[in-house]
Amino acid sequence: MEKPLWYRWAKVPFVGTLIIGTGVVLYNTIIPTDEDLIKLFSPEIRANYERNKALRQKEQEELMRIVQETAKSNDPIWKTGPIVSPWDKETKGKVTQLVNTKTFYQEIEDEKRKKEIDQAKEQFLETEQLVAQSKKSWWKFW
Repeated sequence: MEKPLWYRWAKVPFVGTLIIGTGVVLYNTIIPTDEDLIKLFSPEIRANYERNKALRQKEQEELMRIVQETAKSNDPIWKTGPIVSPWDKETKGKVTQLVNTKTFYQEIEDEKRKKEIDQAKEQFLETEQLVAQSKKSWWKFW
């Protein structure tokens, strides 16, 4: 005996929802997150990843800036602006990095040194104030 037409059409959204729901559940349970993958790295690779994280972020920011400038221009899409194409014969041997690694790490070190100097200045001013207060209180005592 054949089932009615409405019954067959009612099965379609139910089966579709079941298939999509199964896919979502499997995606959320089976696929590891970025943090899980980083935890699986060896200690050396994890340290290298953490060390170069800021550099990769800076490169991404630079790339987005270049992409926005290129999008605003009327040039064709294959003219990439300051980005050097590794396949172009005229640009063979040129540096393809967006951020100079040496200067990037030098800037980070300079910022650390400036912070240390500022902290030292603050501590020096605090000690001078404490010394000045202690001298005043000593004269008041006599």
